Amino acid sequence: MINPIVQPVAHVLKPRHRRQRRLVLAGLSTFTVLTVAFAAYALPVRVNRGLSVRQLQGEVVMLRPSGSDSAAVGDRLNAVGDGLRTGTRSSAVLEVDTDVGFLDVSERTELRIRTLEMAADGGRITHLSVPRGQVRTRLRRFTNQGSQFEIETPAGISGVRGTEFGVSVQENGKTGIATLSGAVDTAAVGETVAVPAGFQNLIWPGEPPTQPVPLRDDPGLSYERQVTIENNTRYVTLTGRVDPVNTVFVDGTPQTVDRQGEFRLTRLATARLRVEVVVITPLGRQETHEIYLL
Repeated sequence: MINPIVQPVAHVLKPRHRRQRRLVLAGLSTFTVLTVAFAAYALPVRVNRGLSVRQLQGEVVMLRPSGSDSAAVGDRLNAVGDGLRTGTRSSAVLEVDTDVGFLDVSERTELRIRTLEMAADGGRITHLSVPRGQVRTRLRRFTNQGSQFEIETPAGISGVRGTEFGVSVQENGKTGIATLSGAVDTAAVGETVAVPAGFQNLIWPGEPPTQPVPLRDDPGLSYERQVTIENNTRYVTLTGRVDPVNTVFVDGTPQTVDRQGEFRLTRLATARLRVEVVVITPLGRQETHEIYLL
């Protein structure tokens, strides 16, 4: 009497067990297919293009086509027209993309993005505009032929494929270029001049780039003073001399440096008259000189 009861029960349980196994296997199969499909979909890697603020000091302003605002670490410039401006005694460090390199932006400098694209071979194309100031680049060597990095100033364009170099742009657009490592091509008015490592050159607005000369990276200053009298009033004139590629500020005001590296300023002669002269090289080396004119 026991067997007829037990056997049917055992007979009913087996098919149910098999169905559970089939359901589990089917579930695993579906999960596997979904996982493979997701992995295939995720293969293309999106490159986060742009410049990120990594360090800042003093007064640094973010520039947008819609307006401007104070910069903060972590802010990004990721569209054409975005930019950054530094004030007196201020500076910033920008990271290019996530692994290309860094830009050291000196005081009284303005920088904007004019091109931010991807090449057909995956290379990254970055073109910046620096109408005034000083920027130093520290870029790794590019691996894609389509990669480009250019800095455009009012005088011309400096293009590289991974290097360490700097530009200094005066108020009149004159641009000094200095290459520390790698190589830079400077171009203006249809002519291109290469500036190899350990050399520097100049671009004057409306003229082709000058031939490179050995790198100096010297923010030194020599000067002389001359007192004159006009209409019973005494004036003192300061004539300063620097490397022509450098930018010069006197009491915060940019100076025009001529082809020989000279600049001049005249002040009303007063007791204990003093000026502060800041000299910045294209590579960002800076010296402040305090001069008593009387």
